[in-house]
Amino acid sequence: MENSTKILFVLQGLNETISGKHTYFAVTQLVYLFTILVNLTLIVTIILEKTLHEPMLIFLCNLCVNGICGASTFYPKILVDLSSELSVTSYGACLAQIFVLYSYVFCEFTTLAVMAYDRYVAICKPLNYHSIITPQKIVKLLLFTWLLSICESVIVVALIARLPLCGYKIEKIYCTAWAVVKLSCVDTIINNVYGTILSAFHVAQVVTILISYVNIIKVSVRSPEDRSKFMQTCLPHLIALSTFTIAFLFDLMYARYGHTDRLHALRSIMSLEYLLIPPLLNPLIYGLRLNQVRRRIFRISTHKIHALK
Repeated sequence: MENSTKILFVLQGLNETISGKHTYFAVTQLVYLFTILVNLTLIVTIILEKTLHEPMLIFLCNLCVNGICGASTFYPKILVDLSSELSVTSYGACLAQIFVLYSYVFCEFTTLAVMAYDRYVAICKPLNYHSIITPQKIVKLLLFTWLLSICESVIVVALIARLPLCGYKIEKIYCTAWAVVKLSCVDTIINNVYGTILSAFHVAQVVTILISYVNIIKVSVRSPEDRSKFMQTCLPHLIALSTFTIAFLFDLMYARYGHTDRLHALRSIMSLEYLLIPPLLNPLIYGLRLNQVRRRIFRISTHKIHALK
């Protein structure tokens, strides 16, 4: 496979395990549309309502934007594959999917870390909150989140693009860096080292988040007001962090160290959780938990309904 432009990867995760594709197509399409709807609803509500222009909700808006990017990495391609006889993807399309997918993952981790920092300052240093979390700092944190994620992903793709490949079968429903690296004809130690560095960095982010929440909990138990603030904003954040981190780390460890003799269907389902659950669950968790967001969504919806009558 010397000419990478002519490579077609076969995505075996779908070809060998899925029967009744029409049913899966309909369900997948509904889930995708609902995921886009709930994320856009939260984004539009936060943008339109000036009273919701708080740092935590702006970061939440960023989380929803990233969720749409992550969902759009996976769903359109899987819908095409479910309507086709054979699931294949070109070399360029595979690298593009890896880039967007890993940008989504890295941005999710970093956004959750930024949100934890915001909650730490809000609860542990309330008197200095507005002097620390300024509009300028919010912009810098958002830019840092996206630029860091994109740079990390560019390096991932660049390291993959340099590898000559001796295979074309990917045992998953979508392209991942590790799945393509395993097809290489040469030593991949550089890719492995960089992957280990990235994993260690984002695990360190998770550990930092957990440490910050230990301090938040210590402060929160002191007063009913802080306990209420914790339950309203911090608890949803911890749920979002745990669902994404557990699902992603499980898929990462299974891809690298899992047994190859497992059923393809089971492996495919396990590898989908962090792509399907967080983009769908995050806006629902925050939309239901945050009273001010829920009231604004209801008010905007009611206003639109009256306007249509």
